[in-house]
Amino acid sequence: MKSFFLFFIIILFLTFAVQSKAQPIQPWNNKTLLNIYRPLQPMPGNKPEFIDLDNDGDPDVMKYTSSNGFPVQWIDDDDDMKTSDTEGDTDNDCLMVDVNKDGKYGSHSDTIIDWVDTNNDGKADIQIFSEFASEKDKDKPWGPGHFMISMDLDKDNILNYIDWNTFQVRCWIHDGKSDFFEDYSGQTLFLKIHASPQNINDLRLNWENPFLFYDIDKDGLTESAIRFLDRPTYGKPGDKYLTNLTGKIDYVTMAYDLDNDNSQGNPFDFDMTITQRGGGFDYMDQVHPFNNLRGLPAADQYFMDPRIRQLNEFIYPEHEKALDLVFNRGKWNEAWLVYDEDDDCERWERVELLDPKEPYTIGARKGGLDDNPQSDPVGDRGEWDLDNSGNGNLYVSPLDGKIHLFGAETGYWRVDQNAFYYQGMGGLYDGYGPVRTPVDPKIFPLISYKDTDKNGFFDTISFDLDGDKKDDFTFSLKELGISDASEVIKINTMKYADFNKLDKSVSEKTWKNALSFLLLAEKQGINTQWYALLKSPKSTRQQYSFGYWLKFYLFMDMLEKANKEQNKELVTTIVKSYFGQK
Repeated sequence: MKSFFLFFIIILFLTFAVQSKAQPIQPWNNKTLLNIYRPLQPMPGNKPEFIDLDNDGDPDVMKYTSSNGFPVQWIDDDDDMKTSDTEGDTDNDCLMVDVNKDGKYGSHSDTIIDWVDTNNDGKADIQIFSEFASEKDKDKPWGPGHFMISMDLDKDNILNYIDWNTFQVRCWIHDGKSDFFEDYSGQTLFLKIHASPQNINDLRLNWENPFLFYDIDKDGLTESAIRFLDRPTYGKPGDKYLTNLTGKIDYVTMAYDLDNDNSQGNPFDFDMTITQRGGGFDYMDQVHPFNNLRGLPAADQYFMDPRIRQLNEFIYPEHEKALDLVFNRGKWNEAWLVYDEDDDCERWERVELLDPKEPYTIGARKGGLDDNPQSDPVGDRGEWDLDNSGNGNLYVSPLDGKIHLFGAETGYWRVDQNAFYYQGMGGLYDGYGPVRTPVDPKIFPLISYKDTDKNGFFDTISFDLDGDKKDDFTFSLKELGISDASEVIKINTMKYADFNKLDKSVSEKTWKNALSFLLLAEKQGINTQWYALLKSPKSTRQQYSFGYWLKFYLFMDMLEKANKEQNKELVTTIVKSYFGQK
């Protein structure tokens, strides 16, 4: 009986082994809907092939087919590969993926991820992501394709986020509302261009060159961000290079979380963006050499364009020099401002700018303020100084007690009082998570600002409260005998703490003025208890928002009452009190 039982067990084992060989068990996370955080291992039964390129007796290249069917090869740039390995390392190795399975690993349609440990501590400090356009798209100077360099400056070992099922970079995947898997949080940077690497004239340069993130209070979150653009010129098919970077920054955006209210669960909350564009500055002297950047020379044979492996430096403005270059070297033609009045922007890089276009036309690429698909359709205030007469400086206006762009000729605020059309991260993304609101409003209140005497300060404000494209009220400081001039706030000397202080000052003054106006309204017999909610702000942000709306509602109530009583003198007193507060 025991012999029979032992024979049965042996037969069962052999049967299972045969079945296992015929139907290999896939990795647990293959073809799941769960995040894939690492490249898939070799397909079961597919033994890695090793190649010794420099004839030193140890392997330099490992090739296999991954369990999801892609041919891959690892290049060992730090000479520590062993024949027992089943994957390369992520400190100084390079992963090449033959995405189109044509037998070439560094050619059209392929993806290459290269890790660089610049200080030899066993952890990558740089990751280079190269994605080549297909043969069909190879002559397109702008997309498809990527060349992106991520740098780990705050040593959290977080770099690019890549979908290892498809080997595509997925910078917008996030946890919660806006905790992006890409390394946007903290003191960090990346360089990026949407172009196939072989089309780029100088791989030391880039388009977003760089995108800088500042962690001012060292809490691991980002308080401000600066985006530099080297906008390329384009060649034609047959030219050696189709995407020609210039070595000149002619576009910069500076974004600020003014009240520093980002936190776990609310990691991105920029409130204001200032941009300066045109003219710009040359940055070719901003050279940054890096140890170990040059890949194994013997492996150049695998690359259609080996330049991505022959670099030893990148050229870009760094964190510490960025603002000096903007303000002391830059020659700018225009300045724009956007302010997130409804506080619903959770984008990682800025409050997206509104365009100086038609104020009522709404919808992406339709010629209105929100022509940019990444902008908020309603809820933001945009202002434009199209001759840069104000040099990007700011002031606080008596029109509304808000921060404005000095020198701006016009400004518009599409009001979305309670963020009904919630933006979130918004924009043009790849189907993951919140995108631009699918339904744009057909009507919205619009507040307009004009500088009629061209002295750099807004002096006229108009309100279209019912969205019928006709102004319901217009007020002119000049006609009221109130000066429009305010102290010019020069941003070239401001640090983040100064912006935070300015925001707090504006919020506190807005709330103080609202309380003062509350007393005036009660003296006029207005029942202010209707506004109990607005009387109870719970944050600096609510002091700013609740204070503005409390004062405005009381203003309208007082005007309505005085007009019903046909008391023109009281109307004038109310208006002058509303705009004359300091």
